[in-house]
Amino acid sequence: MSLPLGVTAQSTGPDKPADFLDKEFHRQRREALRQKLPAHSVAVFFSNPIRNRANDVDFHFHQHPDFYYLTGYRESNAVLLLFSDQHVINGVATEEVLFAQPRNPQAESWTGKRLGEEGVKQHLGLTHALPATAFANFRLDTAAFQQILFLNLPTDLRNDARDRADLYDLVAQFRQKIGVAPGYDFSQQQLYQVIRQYDAQAGERVQQEVRTQIANNPSLSNNTFLKNYLAAKDAPARAAVVANMPKEKLDLTTLENILNQMREIKTPEELKLLRKAIGMSAIGQVEVMKAMHPAMSETEVQGIHEFVYKKYGAEYEGYPSIVGAGNNGCILHYIDNEKPRLGADLVLMDLGAEYHGYTADVTRTIPANGKFSAAQKQIYELVYAAQEAGFKECKVGNPFNAPNTAAQKVMADGLVKLGIIQKPEEARRYTMHGVSHYLGLDVHDRGTYGPFKSNTVITVEPGIYIPEGSPCDKKWWGIGVRIEDDILITEKGWENLSIGAPRTVKDIEATMAQPSPLDNFKLPELK
Repeated sequence: MSLPLGVTAQSTGPDKPADFLDKEFHRQRREALRQKLPAHSVAVFFSNPIRNRANDVDFHFHQHPDFYYLTGYRESNAVLLLFSDQHVINGVATEEVLFAQPRNPQAESWTGKRLGEEGVKQHLGLTHALPATAFANFRLDTAAFQQILFLNLPTDLRNDARDRADLYDLVAQFRQKIGVAPGYDFSQQQLYQVIRQYDAQAGERVQQEVRTQIANNPSLSNNTFLKNYLAAKDAPARAAVVANMPKEKLDLTTLENILNQMREIKTPEELKLLRKAIGMSAIGQVEVMKAMHPAMSETEVQGIHEFVYKKYGAEYEGYPSIVGAGNNGCILHYIDNEKPRLGADLVLMDLGAEYHGYTADVTRTIPANGKFSAAQKQIYELVYAAQEAGFKECKVGNPFNAPNTAAQKVMADGLVKLGIIQKPEEARRYTMHGVSHYLGLDVHDRGTYGPFKSNTVITVEPGIYIPEGSPCDKKWWGIGVRIEDDILITEKGWENLSIGAPRTVKDIEATMAQPSPLDNFKLPELK
């Protein structure tokens, strides 16, 4: 199979699912962001690159979540410009322009129809679109802007010599337009932005961060402003240095902050897709509970989950599926999923469907033989109690870390009572991760990590992991338990969006006792 490099296509028309976010959603998101831009600025966004899997085969293309959020465009090799003020392009005043990969009949015969610039205007509703080939000669008058805002530029780019407007070329052309050489390190601009934004509230911590960045990047050590900032002994001295901070036109943090605020709060359209992704993920957990037996493999468990997602029309998994039996469940991001037989182990299953860009994140831990042993049950019910404590803290206005604080206390106290640790402060040996993160277009979605706001979706996922060789009674070894649910925070309280997947010991064992449609599904033996 020989495919053109850098080719992706976007379907439209009656054969496309009808419940994608519509062009009005994306237009509103662009306008909301544009209203937050500094005066006389331009925001620049790049699509995601295409990643190589092996030889001439690429990974399935996945759009950059921010690019998708703002445009709905699902192809590579594209650039979006948003202007704070109207900008004249080819004699037409506009506030936006998307440079899209051009139509190419030969490439499209291999990988499907591209939108092209006319399709972008018709189907995505952008007011102005040009072919990506036009970006090279597009005059981005840097002198006309007080700030040029962008996110970290795409990396790991391949250069297709046959395509003069692939992402490799678009990024190189942008660097040339803003006057920075290939490989230029933007660390200086990023540190300036951090100092400008946070010095007044947390100056000493900011100084420590600057020291860390300089230690990791010695090229910053000769920066006069940074040296003066580190030499400042107190808040007034720091403020005096900051007042003379060099003016930086290139800004890599403002867009991050704006998008963190916007994407943290979900619109009704987004919540509809999240409910679907989470609902099908919960059903996947139920079907696996009914189908599981000791002779099953981790790979087979993964396959059942992902089959359910595909049956409901999910395009992808939101992240690599985690199915860890026994000691494998004590590896937080175990994705090998290759154990050939589950036996009587607990099986930790952390999986989530991605539906039209939005991802679920649901974890259940169940006994492969359908019944929790005494030790397994004790650890499971401790994690369950911790999760219940975390749920109670999911209230508008509470600190983001409130569920974690509550859950960690329950687990630490419980581990002491079980004799697994002697003092609560030893619990982190077995409870290594935090309890919550935002959920949406990314499994670890954007957010401010400030007080909870209405229409925010987070996870609550306490876990206890006791790997083999731990300094405790051997009866606990190889027990890893995580219970994870997706929680919508509203003015009225919290809602468990993944409630469809059983959580209690009683409900899990009852579900596992039910027959499965897969009980009689037998494949021929391979020799």
